[in-house]
Amino acid sequence: MITFDSVRKEYGEFVAVDQLNLEISQGEIYGLIGPNGAGKTTTIRMGCGLLNPTAGRILIEGVDIYRQPEVAQQYIGYLSDVYALYDDLTAWEYLDYFAHAYRMPASQIPARIKEVIRLVGLEIKEHEFIKGLSRGMRQRLGLARSILHRPKLLLLDEPASGLDPKARIDLQVVLRSLRDQGTTILISSHILTDLEGFCTAIGIMERGRLIRSESLASLAQSIRTRRKLQLRWTGDGRETVAGVLGGIAEVADIELSDGSGVFAVEGDDQILANILEQLMSRHVRVVEFVGQKHTVQDIYMQVSHHEVM
Repeated sequence: MITFDSVRKEYGEFVAVDQLNLEISQGEIYGLIGPNGAGKTTTIRMGCGLLNPTAGRILIEGVDIYRQPEVAQQYIGYLSDVYALYDDLTAWEYLDYFAHAYRMPASQIPARIKEVIRLVGLEIKEHEFIKGLSRGMRQRLGLARSILHRPKLLLLDEPASGLDPKARIDLQVVLRSLRDQGTTILISSHILTDLEGFCTAIGIMERGRLIRSESLASLAQSIRTRRKLQLRWTGDGRETVAGVLGGIAEVADIELSDGSGVFAVEGDDQILANILEQLMSRHVRVVEFVGQKHTVQDIYMQVSHHEVM
């Protein structure tokens, strides 16, 4: 859907993005993560045509966004991290204005506005003035505007910034729905939990370079040698468990309480089998011994250079 081909962006002597090569397939939700100043916003602004790269090219559906901008823009929806809304318009009037700006057929506009308002959950606010909307409702309206014309590619720069926990969850629900409808989404964030649980792939940027880009499943598989384990047992056994785990070189980060604990293991399945065998031989009545799923945070900390997020 979108291809960054050896893209570089310079501001004088400062290199904001350096030799970016990235392909995002149709239907993906691709999360771009990294610390502030890593080059995420510059990448997204180049991807939607707001910035010209110093070198390289960007293709959307095979169309060069800088050589054929009017064609490429038909495919794009964009929501910046700071976006302007017209306070003296109602939510409906704002969407109607942009529907005409997108040159949508006039006969289709009312039905489409109703559709996107329902999708983003603005039904009770559609006739209220924008100046009276909360931060979360304004964000929903900005998202509704960006998808009015049914773009095939949606670029979102820090869309969850400033939202409360419920609004963040609501945003994820909307993005999953858009993906199910065939929309490809590129979303950036420096907050790892914003991307947890719904991205199909992530790219990690640091100092203008993409240092890793894979599906979440592939990334998790690549770091599988370090695992988190959840352990539960019945009866008195905390000291015994501590003794067993503390005596195994491959075990680290042990946290135990009465009847349960978590720890990290470096090694393969044979190491896990050995740990369980030792626990049982010491008469620890194990009732749960399972691996925990890798989070985006785990993945980032293992493949990045640990810059402050």
